[in-house]
Amino acid sequence: MKNHNKLSQQQKEQEELAAQQSQIPSGKEFSSPEELLRFDAAQTPVPQSIAERLQNSSANVPPPPPRPWWKRMFGR
Repeated sequence: MKNHNKLSQQQKEQEELAAQQSQIPSGKEFSSPEELLRFDAAQTPVPQSIAERLQNSSANVPPPPPRPWWKRMFGR
C-alpha cells in the first residue's frame, strides 16, 4: 500500500509540475536590456502608494538653472 501511495504522490507531483510549466509563457527574446525593462514595466502594476509618492516627488523637482550666457551665445 505504501508503494502505491508513493507512486500516486509522484504522479500527482509530475502532473502539477506539467500544469505549472504549461502556464509559463514561451520564451521571448529582447534585442536590448532597455526593451526587456519596458516589457517588464508594462506587465507589472505599480502599487497605488508608490505611484502617489512618485507623482508628489516629481512635482517638487526644481527646474534646471538657466544656461550661462556664454553657452547660449556660443551654442554649447
